[in-house]
Parts: sequence; structure tokens; C-alpha cells
Amino acid sequence: MQLNEILYKILIQGGSYLTILKGLNATIRISLFALLFGTLLGAVICAFRMSSYKILNIPAKLYILVLRGSPVLMLLMLMYYGIFARSSLEAETIAVITFALNTAAHIAELLRSAISAADYGQYEAARTLGFSAFQAFKLITLPQIIHIAKPVYQSNIINLIQWTSVVGYVSITDLTRVINNIASRTMQPMAAIIIGMLIYLALAYIVHGLFALSDILKFKKRV
Repeated sequence: MQLNEILYKILIQGGSYLTILKGLNATIRISLFALLFGTLLGAVICAFRMSSYKILNIPAKLYILVLRGSPVLMLLMLMYYGIFARSSLEAETIAVITFALNTAAHIAELLRSAISAADYGQYEAARTLGFSAFQAFKLITLPQIIHIAKPVYQSNIINLIQWTSVVGYVSITDLTRVINNIASRTMQPMAAIIIGMLIYLALAYIVHGLFALSDILKFKKRV
């Protein structure tokens, strides 16, 4: 079978491209919401983790330890088949909750490392010059934290997109499940899987591109 025929069977025949787009939409939707809520929760967990109060510090440490060390698929299955088994929540909502919880643990540790690496001496110097605590943090410390955390945060986003490939185990028709179905239907597993990998690779490069674009705009703003 020629390449154009294989591509037609995988991408066009029976409206396959529409199914792929629906699966891609589910993957992106789960990733975006999980990233949003995971980042917000991660910031809170980070604050608890760095707190001097043991009632906040110890639970935060345990949360990070357990969530970072747990396989995402096992956590998803626990949430879907166990904790939320009798709830009315949709599978996609449960997936968002699961990935948000997992992402929060990674973000919390990322933020803690970035805050610890920031130059506190510059913050103190700003305070001696008359800056308020909020102004010193906003103008001096926060930009440092963002600069330090940005590369790892970018990697976390890409990892999150890749992690969502397991949601098919809880009956969600995401990109990976669609590709698997197409591979079974067309009897062209190699070609279908390669196309699926290229789509995930494209998503990763879109993330890289957005971060690169933000750096360019930031540089132009300074100039």
C-alpha cells in the first residue's frame, strides 16, 4: 500500500480527521484546566511548605512526597474507580482534578526551589531604599523567581500534556485513544502511532514557541 493511501485511510477516510480533532481538543482541554488549577494549588502548597508553622508545613511536605511519588495512571484510576466512583462527576472532570493535584505537587517544589535560589540581598537592599515589602517582592524578587522557574515550568507543561495520554483508561476519548482506535480500524498501527507522536511533538513545540515568544516580547519591551 502506498503512503498516500495509508495517509488517506488514517486521516481522511470515515471522517478520521474530525475524530482526531475531537481527541486533540479533549487532550488540550484537560491539560489547560489541570495546568491552571495545578499552578494555583501549587502556589498555595508552596506557601504552606515554606511556612514556619508545622500544622501547615508537615501536611504540605507529605502532600508533595506522596503526589510526586505516585504514578499518574494509578492516581487517575484511584480517583475514577475509587474516590469518585459513586459521584456524578464526568470522567473528564475527574481527570482534570487528578492531573491538577499531581501538577500542584511538582509546581510547589519548583516554586520553593526558585524562591530559595532568588537573591534575598537584593530584596533587603530595596527595602533599605524605601520600597515597601510588596514593592520589593513585586519588582525585585518576583522577576527572579519567574526567570529561575520558567524553564522547568515549561518542561512541566510538556510533561503534563504527555501524562494526559493515559486518560483513555477511564473511558475518555483523547488523542491517544483516537489514534489507537484508528490504528485498529485501519490495520496500520505503525503509521497511526507515528502520526500521533508527531501531533504530540507539535504540541510540545507550540509550548516552546509560546515561551520563546514571551522572551522576545520581553526583550523588545526592554529595548
